[in-house]
Amino acid sequence: MADKLIKKPTTGMKDILPAEMEIRDYVERTVKEVYSGFGFEHIETPVVEHIENLCSNQGGENEKLIFKIMKRGEKLDIAGAKAENDLADSGLRYDLTLPLSRYYANNVSSLTVPFKALQTGNVFRADRPQKGRFRQFMQCDIDIIGDPSDLAEIELVNATTTLLLRLGFRGFRVRINDRRLLKAMGACAGFDEASLPEIFIILDKMDKIGAEGVEQELKQAGYDEEAVKKYIGLFRDIDDTAEGVRKLGKMLGDALPADVITDLTEIFAAVEENSGGDFRLSFDPTLVRGMGYYTGTIFEIEMEEFKSSVAGGGRYDGMIGRFTGQDVPACGFSIGFERIITILLDKGFKVPQKAGKTAFLIEKGVGAERLAGIMKEAKELRDGGETVLIARMAKNKKFQKENLERSGYSSFKDFYRD
Repeated sequence: MADKLIKKPTTGMKDILPAEMEIRDYVERTVKEVYSGFGFEHIETPVVEHIENLCSNQGGENEKLIFKIMKRGEKLDIAGAKAENDLADSGLRYDLTLPLSRYYANNVSSLTVPFKALQTGNVFRADRPQKGRFRQFMQCDIDIIGDPSDLAEIELVNATTTLLLRLGFRGFRVRINDRRLLKAMGACAGFDEASLPEIFIILDKMDKIGAEGVEQELKQAGYDEEAVKKYIGLFRDIDDTAEGVRKLGKMLGDALPADVITDLTEIFAAVEENSGGDFRLSFDPTLVRGMGYYTGTIFEIEMEEFKSSVAGGGRYDGMIGRFTGQDVPACGFSIGFERIITILLDKGFKVPQKAGKTAFLIEKGVGAERLAGIMKEAKELRDGGETVLIARMAKNKKFQKENLERSGYSSFKDFYRD
């Protein structure tokens, strides 16, 4: 009798079957090829980080979703613990940005400046699972550290859109905004700075409840009606082009640093030149992004296939300074690897095959000498770049071949005993 063990993975985790794994491997290879072509260097950070780093108020809502790791041995004092963190000294990383900041501070003397980093790896969040969202999931990040200019944003957007085009996506929308612009709009309306985080949370619902819904929620939250009216008015009649950026800049006047408008319009010019009409860059003054560490430009990519964002990022000039003691400019872009995989699976995506996939089906009893010859033939095909599977011939050969065809094998060679 089998032991009473649970067969299914723990909630929010999943087993990955070979057909999906083939697509995941292909996407990850393409990620590395495309991003390396833009000069990004592949690095790796541990999946476990010190709990002090993970709970440093830099991860926003993600800090509520940490998988914490208990202290071990003599360090674990359950009886004397007064708070949860007294029992934990480390945790699983919830993203790749905070580990990168720690990595840069620890290794800066060995890195080039600006440093263009590429990371791929699993992250962990105790989140509520749903389609395309898991508790363990792959992230793919590119970051540029040490470049304060808008060239960093331009490179990040161009690299990420090039990747998505290489994977066959078209017609997606790159939404762009700036956290400094969001703050200036709040100040122009008359809100005090301390209230801005709550206001941004309500503003972030604009695409779901509309301007009237946002206005109503702000009033219900107790904000001055005149300030709310002026605030909502700033979003009206602003189109999503570079011209919309300039118009809003004129409306805000001295409340906004002059370089914000210059940077955004330069990004528009450089990225639209690279788009070839295959995607659209869209100015969205309601774009907030939840991470508290963003200090400047922010961006997201939306696809009709997922009805949500599949990539996001922005400038976080203040995070690395928490480790080094001095400000270091930084900007990054992350693709939702799992969401991309979900879309490709839903579309029935097939990995392009550069070489053939052949199956050698060998009947039992072919003999040692002939078997050696079969192995030599398989080696020659593999040396030429082909994939060759060697398997014993099943009794139901038709069913066996049908299963192999579903795995991409298009050529078969049968070997019978004499």
